[in-house]
Amino acid sequence: MSQVHSQRVILSRRHEQVLDATVQHYIATAEPVGSKAIAQGYDFSVSPATIRNAMGWLEKEGLLYQPHVSAGRVPSDSGYRTYVDRLITTPLISQSQRIGQTLTQGLSTGQSYGNWSTEALLRRTSQILSTVSGYIALVTLPQHGGARPKHFQLVPMEAGRAMLVVVTDNYQTHSTVFDVPGWDDENQTPELEDRIRRELEAISNFLNHQLRSQPLSQLHSLDWQELGESCERYGEKICSILIALADSHRVPHLTQILISGISEILQQPEFNELAQFQTVIHLLEEEQELLWPVIFEGGSGSLAQRERVSVRIGAENPLEPMQACTLISALYHCGEEPVGSVGLLGPTRMDYGRAIASVEATADYLSDALR
Repeated sequence: MSQVHSQRVILSRRHEQVLDATVQHYIATAEPVGSKAIAQGYDFSVSPATIRNAMGWLEKEGLLYQPHVSAGRVPSDSGYRTYVDRLITTPLISQSQRIGQTLTQGLSTGQSYGNWSTEALLRRTSQILSTVSGYIALVTLPQHGGARPKHFQLVPMEAGRAMLVVVTDNYQTHSTVFDVPGWDDENQTPELEDRIRRELEAISNFLNHQLRSQPLSQLHSLDWQELGESCERYGEKICSILIALADSHRVPHLTQILISGISEILQQPEFNELAQFQTVIHLLEEEQELLWPVIFEGGSGSLAQRERVSVRIGAENPLEPMQACTLISALYHCGEEPVGSVGLLGPTRMDYGRAIASVEATADYLSDALR
């Protein structure tokens, strides 16, 4: 299994052209690519020997490799990564528009998508996506939104302590007692107590204004400077309390993944070996709890030309059965909140331009439908 280089390789224009042609030719034929095939199929106006030298340099840099001594070369994971990040020239916008039209036509047969149940809409969408792309489509059912804060109240207590009370929209109450920053038992005065009371009241109003009705799982950092220096010192303590509360309300990663197109992957030569195919299928059918965070949360996987689409190539995938595959995924939203993910899983020898456009268009389509 080839590894993905962490450092960016500097390519000349000629090396970019040869790598681009090699990736495209290998995607189209699934056969190792020789310099003669590149010279004949692409108008570089140079000799096969020049192309052979360029391919040798790309192999030395880890972007191509030879599966056999006498064979041509094929892209490595790093070669595909460079191609995705820097060389794709297919107009993704026009491809996205075509995919969007295909979804509209496929889902409007007999009824508008407004009349579909959410699961039926997602299931049909995954079927269309797998058919259009030729790869396995993965669509997570939407997560149910977690509890949202309805009211915040900071209450002063004795001996330099205060209580943060949070009431959520399902009328659950959460309270945490903490030490007031800067409290000094030896210099306790009625004036100090009154100042702290006013500070806590100001922070309560601030929190209600900034965070009311926001999902606890989506709390953003607050600009405590709005409150002035006297209240800013509370920020670290209160933020840590709210983050702990948000973590306690995270939705379990166990929502169902709708899978379509397993038969499509049987047409790919990479999965002619039964053992390789079985490990992928076992992951999809029996270990969705492992797959779910990979497709929904994305993690540190490298991104495609558009940052909203995540592309994990080969060894970039954390799960071993997927390390002969590429996973392309994007989140779909309900309003501003990400609630699910759309993905395509196929061999690393993937038509990346079309697959990226397909995933992006499908995520946009589902976001519009849920809106």
